[in-house]
Amino acid sequence: MASAPVSVEADPPSISSPSLHSASSSFPLANWYHRFSSWRKTLDLPNPGTVENLQKEVKLTSLNNYFFDGGRADINKTLSASPLFQVTHSFALGSQSAPPSYNFGAVFGSNNVFLQGSIDHEGNVNGRFNQGWSASNVSKIQAQLSEQKGHSMVQLEHDYMGQDYSLNVKAMNPSPLDLTGIYIGSYLQSLTKNIALGVETVLQKPTPDVSESTTSYIAKFTSSDKNWIATAHVQPSGIFQTTYWQKLSEKLEVAADLQMVALPQRRDAIATLSAKWDLRMSTFRAQLDSKGKISAVLESRFAPTFAFLVSGEIDHFQNAAKVGVGVMVESSPLTPEEMGLTQGPPPQL
Repeated sequence: MASAPVSVEADPPSISSPSLHSASSSFPLANWYHRFSSWRKTLDLPNPGTVENLQKEVKLTSLNNYFFDGGRADINKTLSASPLFQVTHSFALGSQSAPPSYNFGAVFGSNNVFLQGSIDHEGNVNGRFNQGWSASNVSKIQAQLSEQKGHSMVQLEHDYMGQDYSLNVKAMNPSPLDLTGIYIGSYLQSLTKNIALGVETVLQKPTPDVSESTTSYIAKFTSSDKNWIATAHVQPSGIFQTTYWQKLSEKLEVAADLQMVALPQRRDAIATLSAKWDLRMSTFRAQLDSKGKISAVLESRFAPTFAFLVSGEIDHFQNAAKVGVGVMVESSPLTPEEMGLTQGPPPQL
């Protein structure tokens, strides 16, 4: 009797097969990563913000970005509220530290795009473009064109905001041919709900054969109710800066800033105390530093379309004084209700 045909099947893959071995070896790593991610989510740590905005509250309280001397006039024309489109004419004269100037600027902002550009009377052009790809990814481009040698620049930047960390990479005047330029990378990680630590590395390559890198260390302490923030920035070369900001009430904020330089060729330190009062129709800022300077800026809004500014500074060590007077005029075809939407700053992506 003829025997039944026997089907011949290929042998099952051996356990020692390279493909299965690599797949099985990757499973523990993937499982460990998922477990680690799940554990981090259970901690519910907040995003610490970016290194660039580490001292944001202190800068908004101090006078460094608000003080001026001489005469100043800003005329704003809001053409649209949503999306935001605004043009500005700025005039300045009589300053002790800067010549008379005129600047024309324009701002466009939407949920994902922010455009800002300006040109002054000397032909210097500044531009900024921010593109938000998602809630956690933002790309930025800044450029400056100037007739003065060495003043033109371009900067490429990208921010990634994770659940409990932030990552930023930046390139200033990068050259794709020889990789010269300045490259900056920073990372800030929340360790607890109140403490965040980070690092920032700067790589400078003026020529293809010369490079220099420095790394600084950052710490940020935030109260549980967000009413006070303390920061520290240490560079091993001998530069140290620490700040403290506190919101005392809904209308009063105070800040302190200490900068110390301990280099072989220079040893210096300066401490600054500042305060900001938000009144019903005005904002008053005052500042005192260890170099003998007392300064103040008052911005009073008499109407939604008109604001009056007065600034002053007394330098006791140099026996000098500065005074500034300015106006801000808002011209808009929008209704008062619509103008209320444009009183705040443009969206910062």
